[in-house]
Amino acid sequence: NLVMNCSSVIKKLWCVHKQLILLLTPLIFLPLLFTLPEKEGKCLYVVLLMATFWCTEALPLAVTAMLPVCLFPTLGILPSKKVCPQYFLETNFLFLSGLIMASSIEEWGLHRRIALKVLGIVGVKPAWLILGMMMTSSFLSMWLSNTATTAMMLPIANAILESLFGDLETLKEKFFYSFPGQSSVKLHSLPLVASEKQSLSAENGADVTDSSDLWSADELQSESRYQLNVWKGFLICIPYAASIGGTATLTGTAPNLILIGQLKSYFPDCDVINFGSWFAFAFPLMLLFLFMGWLWISFLYGGLNTRLCFKTNDRRSQAEARARALILEDYRRLGPIKFAEGAISFFFVLFAVLLFTRDPKFVTGWSVLFKKGYVSDAVTGVIIVSILFFFPSEKPSLRWWSDPEAPKRPYVPLLSWKKAQDSVPWNIILLLGGGFAMAKACEESGLASWMGGHLQPMAQVPPAAAVMLITAFLACFTEFASNTATIIIFLPVIAEMALGASVNPLYFMIPATVGCSYAFMLPVSTPPNSIAFASGHLMVKDMVKTGIVMNILGVLSVALAMNTWGVAMFDLNTYPDWALAPNASTSNLTTPQQPSTSLTSN
Repeated sequence: NLVMNCSSVIKKLWCVHKQLILLLTPLIFLPLLFTLPEKEGKCLYVVLLMATFWCTEALPLAVTAMLPVCLFPTLGILPSKKVCPQYFLETNFLFLSGLIMASSIEEWGLHRRIALKVLGIVGVKPAWLILGMMMTSSFLSMWLSNTATTAMMLPIANAILESLFGDLETLKEKFFYSFPGQSSVKLHSLPLVASEKQSLSAENGADVTDSSDLWSADELQSESRYQLNVWKGFLICIPYAASIGGTATLTGTAPNLILIGQLKSYFPDCDVINFGSWFAFAFPLMLLFLFMGWLWISFLYGGLNTRLCFKTNDRRSQAEARARALILEDYRRLGPIKFAEGAISFFFVLFAVLLFTRDPKFVTGWSVLFKKGYVSDAVTGVIIVSILFFFPSEKPSLRWWSDPEAPKRPYVPLLSWKKAQDSVPWNIILLLGGGFAMAKACEESGLASWMGGHLQPMAQVPPAAAVMLITAFLACFTEFASNTATIIIFLPVIAEMALGASVNPLYFMIPATVGCSYAFMLPVSTPPNSIAFASGHLMVKDMVKTGIVMNILGVLSVALAMNTWGVAMFDLNTYPDWALAPNASTSNLTTPQQPSTSLTSN
């Protein structure tokens, strides 16, 4: 009875655990208000309160992000006229323009055409298809959200896999056929995946004749195990590639934008990072990590073998031929490129080119045509996406005006505001704003310099080792918390750590930002991981086994990038002038007395 009562109490406590967190957390952190200097203690109290609510999701992330509007003014940390503007800085406008461009791409199905074209080019052997899936997912997630990319690519992957191996339930039955007393595991597919899959494979005429009766029991078990492993590889590579691809552009994922916002807040004179310079650094890093990740996933799930280089004429080859036919048929049914798709492609390329060439640092950008400091990436993005709301979705014709028989359809632009409004995740914009408000309060309250003073022992750690430790720590921490919340919490601390160690702040802040996107080990780490896990075929141990090595590869890739082309691009061997002067809004930031001239000296 005692055990049952304890179990009942625990279950009831779990039912109200969020409410308990909301009530107890403010009380637990209350001593901070009386043991630390007044302003620093109050700011740290709010920061820890928000960090706890973000990590436990006791409140919705966006609601927690709005707490600075309530708490900073009432506690006397920052007036509301300084807090509220942080919620719509130019960084938020850049993010908004990227989301609107992504919604126009989705509206006209351009992402689907790109995906099928790439898959048709790379071939249909499992390893090549995994590579094609990863390349497509990473490219799309550079511009679309990681979640949207994963949700779009998984149904395509499932349709191709069904052409290769047949129905997943049948495949599982074959695998368990040789094991007495075991039955197949029921697959719980997402409704989205099922309906999309049907649309992909309907009327494609693909022959999926079951030839399992020609296999011996051992052959059937071995082949089924191989096919199930390949299926896992397909499902797991898509969310991983989406997370990796998002790091390549400033608008690809929220942590990148938070880095820009906090750099402008902490170091107003720092103009080193913009869309072009970030892309030049992060895109090669993405390609390197993507290639290493492909080798690992293909090795782990059976895609790497001699069949990559030699043609064979076996059952697998026949299945691959069916899969290729499915891809080509799907692409054929899309028909020729429509005027709207061509227009979106043009504006998409123009969007990327103008952002990249505005001020790429290694060459003179087009921003020199305007008054210095007036035109930013946000201006560029908003100009391009504004055109989408009036540019026609059908080819204009002068004959329409003179032909009385012409259809009198209403004018339809490439994108409607309703579609854009429905597609934009406004909660993420609030989350960005909450992060910027927190960073502003840390500066003006003196909390940043207080933390910096307590981080002086970290100055003894060699900077190259510190980069790996920072990346690894944040990659692990973000497994349990939102990547946006993680970078908001830790970036001010890392900036102060760099100042205390007399190291170029970018040398620590860039790896921290990228590391926050490397969440591969758990289904709850990111929405893309959750979507793939919900397909019903992956188990937690599959993600942990694959994700541990992916995290290690990610840490090594970032360390290599920072110490090779990163040093050359951002001049990381020297301490920059923009980090010597305190922030214009406060005199509290740490100013190193003896800036180092090399990353290897402290």
